[in-house]
Amino acid sequence: MKTRRFFLKYITAGSAVALASGALLSACSKGPTPAEFHSVDITGADYAADFRLTDVNGQTRTLSDFAGQVVVIFFGYTQCPDVCPTTMMEMAQVKQALGDDGDKMQVLFVSLDPERDTPEVLKAYMGAFDPDFVGLVPDSDQELQELARNFKIFYERVEGSAPDTYTIDHTAASYVYDPKGRLRLFARYGASTQDLAEDFRQLLAGA
Repeated sequence: MKTRRFFLKYITAGSAVALASGALLSACSKGPTPAEFHSVDITGADYAADFRLTDVNGQTRTLSDFAGQVVVIFFGYTQCPDVCPTTMMEMAQVKQALGDDGDKMQVLFVSLDPERDTPEVLKAYMGAFDPDFVGLVPDSDQELQELARNFKIFYERVEGSAPDTYTIDHTAASYVYDPKGRLRLFARYGASTQDLAEDFRQLLAGA
């Protein structure tokens, strides 16, 4: 009987220790609450990791040049009638909505039309939305094709009635990188300024 009481006491004490240990481990294993983004979360994607392109001033740029900022990369062309100017206008509004953190957001516009988007044309186009937005131009059609494959961007030239009146069908969305240069979000065309600003604030806060 004495042995049985000792055994029960031992089991009870052992169970309490086990429960306490389990609770402690559970508490320790609880990490930070995962971020909830409005944009499509593509964290961990193994594409669109970097680029090497010439800006409108003839300077070679890579993603690392913009470390510490939320970087938005959009592929388009200056003679686009709707999607491109709308997207650039929305990004300018997002930057404004971020207030003091607006300078921690960098928009990069990669031209899908090097034939017509000369550095002068692209610089003026960017300046119409925000002088800090950076225009990038591939040096050749081959470089553009390789870049599009790497970034999984669709684009296709659609001939017009005259040789210089063609349009370009293309992916109407943006890639978003966090301040550490990691690809994090796929921002759909037409996303609201408020939703994008909230997403960017989370990335700037370390989400």
